[in-house]
Amino acid sequence: MTRREDSGGLVPERARGRGRRPASVALIERRDGGIAVDPYRNIVFPNAVREQRLRAGHPKLLAFAGGMPGIPYIRLSKIERGEVFARADELAAIAARLGVDAGDLLVDVEADGFDIAAWFAPFAEGAALDDEAEARFALLLAAAVRARRDADARLTAPVIDAEFGIAPVILSRIENAQKGLGRWNGPTIMALCRLFGVSDEAALRALVTDRFQNGELARFLTAIPGAAARETRTRQRVTALRRELSQLTIATPTGQGPRTFAPIEPRVPGAPPASLPLPPGQARRFVPVLGIPMADGLIALTPTGARVEAPAQAGSRAYGVRIGRATLGPGMPGQATVVVDPDRFPQAGGLALVRDGEGHRLLAVSVGRDGLLTGHSVHPPREIALDALPPADVAAVVAAVFL
Repeated sequence: MTRREDSGGLVPERARGRGRRPASVALIERRDGGIAVDPYRNIVFPNAVREQRLRAGHPKLLAFAGGMPGIPYIRLSKIERGEVFARADELAAIAARLGVDAGDLLVDVEADGFDIAAWFAPFAEGAALDDEAEARFALLLAAAVRARRDADARLTAPVIDAEFGIAPVILSRIENAQKGLGRWNGPTIMALCRLFGVSDEAALRALVTDRFQNGELARFLTAIPGAAARETRTRQRVTALRRELSQLTIATPTGQGPRTFAPIEPRVPGAPPASLPLPPGQARRFVPVLGIPMADGLIALTPTGARVEAPAQAGSRAYGVRIGRATLGPGMPGQATVVVDPDRFPQAGGLALVRDGEGHRLLAVSVGRDGLLTGHSVHPPREIALDALPPADVAAVVAAVFL
């Protein structure tokens, strides 16, 4: 790829005519020492919310958010900036307030004319962006933390939280290189220093860099999700959103009764057909049940020979999981069987099945003040940031059967 000089730095030629990206972003995109940094690693949900909001005559997001008490301003801002995925009901509520179809808020990221750099441009001014060196070091630090934990099996997320003061959600963001070291607060930086047994930030940077140069981080760097994983995740989640919106009914803000959004066909070249719910009147459907208890609250997805009835909204790839232990407390007893739909992403207030090492873990899902989804279990105590996981490792639970 050729480059030309620009007043702000090096800009890829391909940016011409498709919306110029900020110089700091273009610099980060360069390969350096075999490390490719994804400048848009925090942008998972490009959408048309800002465009439609301005078109509808709402110049200020804060004022617009005042008319949507069901969605906190911070979360609405993150949705608009593409930093978190909207739930189907949230997107439908935003669309209803704007007087548009929910499909008008979704962006076809597969379209020939779509360019994430151009989409990001309105948000670039004032955005907290890492420069090239910081973005590169964020990847090295992520790999170093992964290597540290790989070398010591005792360092689970709860242990790191208890002994070093790094909360699981922060740990997940560090391990996925979501921002540079200089943008973490002082207590987090010092906690990382304690984790690595060094005295200060300078010593931490030197240690991590030295381990990279010695080749100790190579295999861990390849495990950190990059641009391709982000793009795949975006396509999968937008496809799921379109499907969920086609089934959703929401009251209009004017009180004129319920509004059902028409199905929106996804365009994902090469993707398998989306799984759709069974039409009304179709015969009852039973799916296989998997699930053998493992240590530490995990579940092995081993066939049990049993079958369970799937609800109508469950997709064609749904299956049952016998949880075996009351990992979520008495409200979900060990003899319960849940129906899991791998083509749906979990929502706040629901349950999720998450791949965790050699097994899977059942988690209750909540949303934090930062708008991110977190999964929790009680026995053993676990807290996992769901938005940071690969899409294929997270599935929604759509039903539970208590026998």
